[in-house]
Amino acid sequence: MENAQLVGLSRQLTLRRELDLIANNVANIDTMGFKAQQLLVKEQKLSPAAATEFRRPDRPISFVLDDGNLYDFRPGQMVTTGNDLDVAVDGKGWFAVQTPAGERYTRNGSFALGPDGTLQTRDGNPVLTDGGPLVVQPGESRISIAADGTISTDQGVRGKLKLVDFAEAGDLKKVGETLFEGRDPQAAALPRVVQGQVEKSNVRAVLEISRLIEVSRTYQNVTNWMSNVDDLRRNAIDKLAQVA
Repeated sequence: MENAQLVGLSRQLTLRRELDLIANNVANIDTMGFKAQQLLVKEQKLSPAAATEFRRPDRPISFVLDDGNLYDFRPGQMVTTGNDLDVAVDGKGWFAVQTPAGERYTRNGSFALGPDGTLQTRDGNPVLTDGGPLVVQPGESRISIAADGTISTDQGVRGKLKLVDFAEAGDLKKVGETLFEGRDPQAAALPRVVQGQVEKSNVRAVLEISRLIEVSRTYQNVTNWMSNVDDLRRNAIDKLAQVA
């Protein structure tokens, strides 16, 4: 396969990947705490041919490669639900939850009580406090969550939500719809927790639709360009055959 087609194919592959990310963003517009993502690409140059007898030396060939995902960690809109177990972080900070794979972090504060009274996420992962998972006893009521994350019931203070932050948010790695893993979590500085509210997805629908149109057009342009290159090659072969 010619170099021109290989370059075009590398661009098409990254565009297909970008379309997948856009589709995933749009599908999670209503997912609480979801963070939008976009594709990072980089230029990969291929060394030119080593032959030196050409009058005009070969130039390096640049390919387009997928270099990972970039997450948008800006907060989403906070909406009121009236549910005592719904909480949102106003500002920086992440809720810590316990999963089978270890401690993970989320901005999705739509919590609930499990069958045994454990405060947990909608996926069933226990929410961590400063003393570990919190279990609400059957006789307890009037759950209150203060602005600093302190959890109280009619039986008194039961614990304080574990809120963490990261010096480098770019080091966070997504491991679920709204779950992330990260290194060296630090206690969030002056977190503000709002009870009865949740943070919506930060996906901006209009922006995603614009990106979808732009990527689709770019993909079509690359396809047309590759078709033109193929036609040029075919015509060149035909003319060379006629000369022969």
